[in-house]
Amino acid sequence: MSIENFSVRGRLADTGEGITADELQLAARNHGMPLESLRYDVTPPGLHYVLVHYDIPATNAGEWLLNVDGCVEQPLTFGLTELRAMGRRTVRVTLECAGNGRATLQPRPISQPWLSEAVGTAEWTGVLLSDLLRLAGLRSDAVDVVFTGADHGVERGVEQDYQRGLSVEEAIDSGALVAWEMNGAPLPPQHGYPLRLVVPGWYGMASVKWLRSIEVIDHTFDGFQNAVAYRIRTDADDPGVAITRIEPRALLVPPGFPDFMSRHRFVAAGTVPLFGRAWSGWAPIERVEVSTDAGVNWHEAKLSAPSNEDDELAWRAFAYDWEATPGEHVLTVRAYDASGREQPIEAPWNRGGFTNNTAQRITVLVT
Repeated sequence: MSIENFSVRGRLADTGEGITADELQLAARNHGMPLESLRYDVTPPGLHYVLVHYDIPATNAGEWLLNVDGCVEQPLTFGLTELRAMGRRTVRVTLECAGNGRATLQPRPISQPWLSEAVGTAEWTGVLLSDLLRLAGLRSDAVDVVFTGADHGVERGVEQDYQRGLSVEEAIDSGALVAWEMNGAPLPPQHGYPLRLVVPGWYGMASVKWLRSIEVIDHTFDGFQNAVAYRIRTDADDPGVAITRIEPRALLVPPGFPDFMSRHRFVAAGTVPLFGRAWSGWAPIERVEVSTDAGVNWHEAKLSAPSNEDDELAWRAFAYDWEATPGEHVLTVRAYDASGREQPIEAPWNRGGFTNNTAQRITVLVT
């Protein structure tokens, strides 16, 4: 059987079709962040969401080399010792999977079945990508920058290394890091040890893990992950629109205590402090609203101050005191950023299940 025939192509679930064995296998390999972990300003590595497209590669930091070549004046090769000698920069960045929320869509795209937990915030330490590119010297014909990881596999019949591309302008202006530490320690294997890219504000697919090469090319990158995989489409023949920055989203820490299966919540009547985080890849969060009656009435939450100017695209905490009365209630939240973007109550459907920032809903029984 050929790779083309063996690989499962993207499809939509049939009406009433449950989670498939393939999806269950993906869900067991990858994991979201438990929503109670929103209490941490910085997500512990073991709780941060993980999506690994293929296998976690076997890596050796002592022998790891990063090549920077292509349309540059001086091709360069760096070991970790050389990179660390260039200096250290630490930035707090919220990363979110582009497929977050996919499993709630109807019809459901068959893929990693995320609900709303594919997110996390970490402090990444490394060297600015722009410094590496300036050191190599961009030629006048440079158009895109291609990042290649060490993970290798097959997707929709295409055998490939995981690769993503950014335009030269995006690569320089995004504040992207070539990082070797997460929260002050070496990268864990599942987060790209020993070296990865971190692109602040962009969905996680741009932050290539196990980074081994940076190639500057003289044309628009048309690799699978840019031109085929991560695009907003309404049907199979739609060429789609590229996915880039994270759409605004707010999430609450579920209050009280949960039912084991449904995760419905139970709280006692009275003042119930609600707490959560909000973020956007386009601009800092400007406002968060909370509803305790399924979106009929909205109340502005109190936002925390940003941690610092360098971390303006990391999440911000918000809080609201709810005077809870007995009965069943549906809590929901929505975020607004400084660019004028707002989180919808229902996000538009798309075939890949991407950028679904539909407002969170939590069912709570007040006793």
